[in-house]
Amino acid sequence: LREMIANKNQQYNYLLLQRTPDGEVLDTAYTFEVAKVINNSFRGFKNHLTINKGSRQGIEPGMGVISGNGIVGRVKTVTRNYATVISLLHSEMIVSSVLAESGTFCSTQWDGKDARYANLNYVPRHIQVKKGERVVTSGYNALYPADILIGTVAEVNLEDNATFYDIKIELSTDFARLDFVYVVKNYNQQELATLDSLSTQENK
Repeated sequence: LREMIANKNQQYNYLLLQRTPDGEVLDTAYTFEVAKVINNSFRGFKNHLTINKGSRQGIEPGMGVISGNGIVGRVKTVTRNYATVISLLHSEMIVSSVLAESGTFCSTQWDGKDARYANLNYVPRHIQVKKGERVVTSGYNALYPADILIGTVAEVNLEDNATFYDIKIELSTDFARLDFVYVVKNYNQQELATLDSLSTQENK
């Protein structure tokens, strides 16, 4: 079901006919590999988790990881049967996000304090933001499909001379209770990375 939803949302952005490295032909751009969490930290400032799937199951560094409730992080290192994942509860993890009602692009980043909340950055002051509004992935990078839930707006503040809101969101994933996760396999990820690299070189 997750694969069907992800690929329906991406059908205008990706070729529907895909071929995996072993020659298998697919009609989807995303697939999801179920993995069990065997180690998880969420009380530090730079948290990680370990899952029981690795290169033997096609897991690679840079792949996105989600739970049944929302995003979890991205794969950092991989061995044959295991992988470590940089948690969303990591000070250097930034997720391209969207306020679902207004369609405003922004970014989510954890501030290292409460594991239940994160900051929503770069929402301009002219945008109307409401408590309870859903925050989802933008789909602007190769990590996650669009519209994966990140959390909901919990607090909205705006200083008199501020350019952007000060917004706190309640995360949809309960990191203290993670059991199983899904590793997102985007079969266009390498192509997109190559294109970004070429574009960067041309702009130098």
